Amino acid sequence: MDIPIEDELKSICIEIVNQDYSTHQWLEIESSDMFQSPSFVGGFDADELEFCFSYFYENSTEFWFQFTLDQAKSISKGESVKLSGLKSE
Repeated sequence: MDIPIEDELKSICIEIVNQDYSTHQWLEIESSDMFQSPSFVGGFDADELEFCFSYFYENSTEFWFQFTLDQAKSISKGESVKLSGLKSE
């Protein structure tokens, strides 16, 4: 499933970018639920070296997806980025 990149996710990415942390700094504050909104929950994962999120679709179906710090920067600027999610089991 393609993850919708709309205001809700864009706001999270703006918050990530505004922290002004390097990937190394994100490693030091790893958290699986640092960012939460009605449809998204996630944070930086040290094993993946990316932000890992759950997206809760209309009927509460959960999809997992991840993106890099550079992708977060692009999303925060409104640039076109395609993110795909896998349905959780």
